[in-house]
Amino acid sequence: MFSLQPRAAPSRVMSYASPVIAVLLTTACGAILFALLGKSPLAGLSVFFWEPIRNLRGWTEIGVKCTPLILCAIGYAICYRSSIMSIGAEGMLVAGAIAGGGVGLMLDKSGGSGALVIGLIVIAGMLGGMAWAGITALLKDRFNTNEILVSLMLVYVAQLLLSYLVTGPWRDPMGFNFPQSKPFSDGLLLPMLVKGTRLNLGFMFALLSVAAAWIFMGRSFAGFRLRVGGMAPMAARYAGFSQRKALWLTLIISGAVSGLAGVIEAIGPVGQLMSTMSPGYGFAAIIVAYVGRLHPVGILFSSFVMALFYIGGELAQSRLGLPNAITGVFQGMLLFFLLAADVLIAYRIRWGK
Repeated sequence: MFSLQPRAAPSRVMSYASPVIAVLLTTACGAILFALLGKSPLAGLSVFFWEPIRNLRGWTEIGVKCTPLILCAIGYAICYRSSIMSIGAEGMLVAGAIAGGGVGLMLDKSGGSGALVIGLIVIAGMLGGMAWAGITALLKDRFNTNEILVSLMLVYVAQLLLSYLVTGPWRDPMGFNFPQSKPFSDGLLLPMLVKGTRLNLGFMFALLSVAAAWIFMGRSFAGFRLRVGGMAPMAARYAGFSQRKALWLTLIISGAVSGLAGVIEAIGPVGQLMSTMSPGYGFAAIIVAYVGRLHPVGILFSSFVMALFYIGGELAQSRLGLPNAITGVFQGMLLFFLLAADVLIAYRIRWGK
């Protein structure tokens, strides 16, 4: 028998080291998993961690994958720092793709193109994500609903709405009945950062969001109020900080960056609206946020690891014949080991009765 005994003073060093430990344990268990599946552990780890960074094209693909992960994780970090437990970035991402994509289809019909038109599409996507997040904020504010459940259920509503649109009114008449919209014209697509690759201007938006979030959370009075409300709600109320304003502000910001992620996918690497705009970026970003310790700079590095998992999983399917679930397995192991490390940082194992 054993029990967990709280530590008098949890190690600050180990708190920052635990994400690294979690990645190392995930790598070690990944090697064991490859061996159990009858594959060479070295070949499997090479596919996951070396092949994606072997050349410039691989690095640019990592940037493409990092973009939505960074944006959604930034939204989560701001919410969680304020004790607003939303898990609906996936729905906000889809809503952003719908809003921005809808404006793009409308402007495409009129022959619009150029930086101004792209800017309008991007703004529409952000507004779509904000509106979707506003539903959760409104229900929480007016009826004290659970934001975890509401934001999660809204994910499926957004996905079903997108599926209806791309199989109905927005379906491409030349698309052989596939659930997708007409491809956007070249003049509506985000400019490429590296010629001959898929890395587009959206990656710069993600980097700017990291800098903006760092300034907002660490250097602004509004960010200070949110952090105080998350760490000490009673003290925040005593100081006159409004929990209602914090609720709306955090969810609206989360919706804006998640909606931006969605519209970047639509007018970036995807180039159209499809029934599956995201392979689960909004959910994977929860892991990214926690591995990054809810800090914008930490999120930047943890998104790189998660992007490796996505690309490595795709390569493992094509080169090693493994199922597509391998990506989710690695993501799950990373989260499990991170949570286990965090528990052992705060508690020590005590054996005996």
